[in-house]
Amino acid sequence: MKNLLLLSVLLVLAGCVAQPVKYDMSAFIAAAPRSILVVPTINKSLDVDAPNYVLSTLPVPLAEKGYYVFPVNTTKYVLEQEGMYEADRIHNEPTESLARLFGADAVLYVQINRWDAQYLFIAATVTVDFDYRLVSKDGTEIWKEHKTMQYSPQNNNNSGSALAVLIGAVINAAVTRIAPNYLPLTQQANQQVFVLGPNALPDGPYRPKKQQ
Repeated sequence: MKNLLLLSVLLVLAGCVAQPVKYDMSAFIAAAPRSILVVPTINKSLDVDAPNYVLSTLPVPLAEKGYYVFPVNTTKYVLEQEGMYEADRIHNEPTESLARLFGADAVLYVQINRWDAQYLFIAATVTVDFDYRLVSKDGTEIWKEHKTMQYSPQNNNNSGSALAVLIGAVINAAVTRIAPNYLPLTQQANQQVFVLGPNALPDGPYRPKKQQ
């Protein structure tokens, strides 16, 4: 009876776990983009360098999926020549105009919601949080995703004394506070969103075919 009750509780708890929301990919499949324009990211965090870091990580997973990605630095330069310096303004421009300017099939918009490190004496947590939107050249949204990643450095000195473990934890937290490393988290977020996640992009036309 106890085992049966425990099993029932576990099943109820399992049913309460939030399941990933599957995005309807029919619009993406109909648009069949071959090239993607990645525009500068909107930054809602307090780190002024965050947009450049995020922008630099986006082309690789998209290219690995088989899409042509316009060079992000060239894209930024061309947009500035057109008088578009601020990411907020660029995101408010008609997608049709941006796509036509570069001859792109789709435009990727990314917004940084969080890019911070929280420090609590012996613990530090680095967090990144992004919104992604892909819009076709005719202005139709064909894909979107949201991703949050966190990292808390751990002290691996488990064989030492409690004091040594405590000191190690304090040092790790202090180092993270001084120089938090956001890039690995950002790269993981992009990899899960574009390649591994439940709403990963379908393979593009330039992805090498798998050997049989």
